[in-house]
Amino acid sequence: QVQLVESGGGLVQPGGSLRLSCAASGRVRSINAMAWYRQAPGKQRDLVATITSGGSTNYADSVKGRFTISRDNAKKTVYLQMNSLKPDDTGVYYCNADGTYYSGRRFDSWGQGTQVTVSS
Repeated sequence: QVQLVESGGGLVQPGGSLRLSCAASGRVRSINAMAWYRQAPGKQRDLVATITSGGSTNYADSVKGRFTISRDNAKKTVYLQMNSLKPDDTGVYYCNADGTYYSGRRFDSWGQGTQVTVSS
């Protein structure tokens, strides 16, 4: 079973920066897309950014120009560099990855989430 473990969340002042990491563990043949989602209190989980195995990226309009998603395929890790943070960026950030096990079975897995709070 693949497991995703996020880290790097915390409390930061408006205008500050944080870097989230998400490491995948387990025997997998390939990891395709990796992504970050966030869920604010009382709201649905929304897509923040995605990155393919080839490095193509996509961002929610609300974070374009402020957030950067990247990945290290050798380490099976995805990152989210968050700059110029705003109070509206507050929420639980979840990592997602889809791929294939050596058996050929597909997976679509989620991490447990890491809290990001932007407040003065």
